[in-house]
This record gives sequence, C-alpha cells and structure tokens, in this order.
Amino acid sequence: FNGALLFLSLLIVAAAVWVAITVADRLVRPISELVGAARGVAGGDLAVRVPEPKAQDEIGTLARAFNSMTGRLEDQRTELVTANAQLESRRALIEAVMSGVSAGVISIAADRKVRLINTPARTLLRHSDGDPVGRPLKQVAPELDAMLDGDEREAVVQITTGGEAVTLAVKITRDEAGQVLTFDDITQQLNDQRRAAWSDVARRIAHEIKNPLTPIQLAAERLQRRYGKKIENDDGTFAKLTGTIVRQVGDLRRMVDEFSSFARMPKPLFRQESLLDIARQAMFLHEVAHPTIHFELDAPDPAPTIICDRRQIGQALTNIVKNAVEAIEGRGEGEALPQGEVRLTIERGSDHRVLLTVADNGVGLPVERNRIVEPYMTTRSGGTGLGLAIVKKIVEEHFGTIAFSDRPGGGTCVTICFDTDLLANMGEVPEDDESTEPSPTVLTRTGKAKS
Repeated sequence: FNGALLFLSLLIVAAAVWVAITVADRLVRPISELVGAARGVAGGDLAVRVPEPKAQDEIGTLARAFNSMTGRLEDQRTELVTANAQLESRRALIEAVMSGVSAGVISIAADRKVRLINTPARTLLRHSDGDPVGRPLKQVAPELDAMLDGDEREAVVQITTGGEAVTLAVKITRDEAGQVLTFDDITQQLNDQRRAAWSDVARRIAHEIKNPLTPIQLAAERLQRRYGKKIENDDGTFAKLTGTIVRQVGDLRRMVDEFSSFARMPKPLFRQESLLDIARQAMFLHEVAHPTIHFELDAPDPAPTIICDRRQIGQALTNIVKNAVEAIEGRGEGEALPQGEVRLTIERGSDHRVLLTVADNGVGLPVERNRIVEPYMTTRSGGTGLGLAIVKKIVEEHFGTIAFSDRPGGGTCVTICFDTDLLANMGEVPEDDESTEPSPTVLTRTGKAKS
C-alpha cells in the first residue's frame, strides 16, 4: 500500500510540474517572441513580426500593437528611402545642369552663406582660397553681396578678380530658404558693342574730315609757290605758317587713315607665308629709324609658316614693335638706364600652335592694362588709341589670341598665339597662281634666326 501511495504521489507531482511548465510556456513564449522581435527591430529588421494569439488577452493585444508598430515603421522607412532616392536623383540632375551651363550659379542661404556653387561661378569669380561652400558671400564676392541689400532682381555688376575688371549680368531669385544668383560674363560682349560703335564713329569721322583736307593742303602749297618769293620784308613768318598748315594737314591725314583702317578693315587674304620673313621686315623698319635700340629676332630652324594675310600680320607686328620702341623712349634719358632692347621670339607651341612674343624693357604696362586694346584708349598724348585695337582685330580675324604681361626685370611682353590647324582650313593658294605676291627680300641688319 505504501508503495502504491508513493507512486501515486510521484505521478501527481509529475503531472503538476508538466501542467506548470505548459502554462508557463504559454505565458512566456509570446513574451520571448516579442523580445526577439524587438531585438530584430533594434538591428534594423523592420519586416519582423510576432504571431498573434487568438485569445483577446493582454499578450494578444501587445502582439497586435507590436506588429502594427513595425508595419508602420517599415512603411515610413520605405517612404524615406524613396524620398531620399528622389532627392539624390534631383541633386544629381541639378548638379549636372549646373555644371553644364555656362552661367555661374550660387545658392545663398538666409544667413547669406554659400550653399552651392557651380564650376563656371568658381571660374568667373576666380576663387582659389579654399572651398567657398559654407562661407559668407561677402568673403567670396563682396560686390554680389552688396547687390543683395537692394530690391533689384537684375543688375550689371563690375567686379575685380585676379586684378582684372569683369562685368557680370546678374539675376536674383528669392525664396523662403534664401536666394539664387545667376550671372554671365558680358565683358567681351560689351567690348564688341563698344568696338562696333567706335567703328561707326571712326567711319563718320574719316568721311567728314578727309574731304576738306586735300583742298586745304593744296591751297597752302599754292600759297607757298605763288607768294612765297613775292612777299618783301618777310622774316619767314609766311613760310613758317604755310609749312605748319601743310604739316598739320599731314598729321590729320595720318589720323584719318588710322580711322579708316579701324572702321573698314579688309577681309584677310590667306596665303602660305613665312612668319620669319614678316617679322624681319617689321623689325627692320624700326631698326633703321632707331639705331640706339638693340633689336633681336629669335626663331627656330626651320622657321614655322602659317596661312595668313601677310600685309595684316605685318601691320600688327609693326604696331607692336612701334609701341615697344615708344615705351623705351618713354623712359627718358639717363646714364643709369640700360640700353633699350626689343626682342621678337617665334616658337612652336603645343597642339599645333605658333607663338610670337615681343618683349621690351620700356616703361611697362599702364594701370588699366585690361583696356589697352579698346578703341581710343591711349596713354600717350599724341596717340590715337587705335593701334592695339587694330592689332587685336587682325589677330582675332586670324583665329588667334593676344595677351599682355609684365616682363621680368621691367617692361612688357606681348604674346600672340595662332592655331595653325584652324588657319590651315582657310584654304591654300594653287601653285600656278600668278597673283601670288613674292616674299620680300630679307632687310634686317642685326636680327637673325637662331635654333
């Protein structure tokens, strides 16, 4: 009996333990699943779910609330990812558009700090002092910052970058987040308009002045011939006055010729020419007239040839050498001054380019060096201001560029660059063309080509 009672007791205890474990598992398992799911959510897995019990008790309510929360979080994350993808796509599109346009674009925050700046804006502003993003606009471009103080949406602003004056056409778009500035460099456009206007003025001046010059000169010369020997008791005043009239008419005629050359520049006649021969002729004309100045011509062997208008290129080089001579003479006289020197160099550059450099040790470039090629811009009292304007016009019609810089040790360097590939497309003269002008004889005294 005692054994049976012991067995029954053990059986009852085992059953009680099994019932307790089963009940505890039913209570703890949902909690364990919630803990595991919560850890999954903490690890970034918002797709995790817990089984929802059918019983409408607290555990079931908690499971349904948890699943609802993770579902909303997953939906919100999906929306955020989609929105970020759209923002990234828009940002890439904006950057592509901003980098592809030629206009400068700067986005300014409400505190006037630069939020975004494209490559053309960096180039136009020539800002090399670190990244401008995040910096106040006043530090990057104070002229543009001052424009924001007004109510104008469009304006023409002149800024100074790299020591040169640049004219910008600026437009401002305002919104709640700040402003967007777009601007274009219209410096060359204004120069072209100014040059066209001056060409028209020069043509009118040449037309109005040239007509009366010939009868004035003929009348003065006739007075000299007819009455010069008949006037008695004359101390030479009559001859001096009539001579002055003739000389001044000659000076006016020279100025009118420059006006005509600038206003009616003929189209270039492109032929294969030797730059060395053209340079030698331009140097010789001044070499003979100024024996106290040392002239030197340096060119490779063989010297390069290009397709060009010989007369126009010769005129351009003559004007540049003439300016170099006048710059040397402008130093004055003194024993401490070194001998005047004009050096013309011809060299081959990269990418099928030919460079001509004229260097002198004269007075150097003026303060307004960026305007020296504008019509009627001169620093000499007797100049017309058309010499370099004509040179620039000739160089541009030959698809070239002209640049001015300071010569080491004092003076000026003028560099002309021609693209031989572009000039080669202008056409060639047939070999049997009888109208081809022969190359002039080399006239230079001391200029010589050197390897």
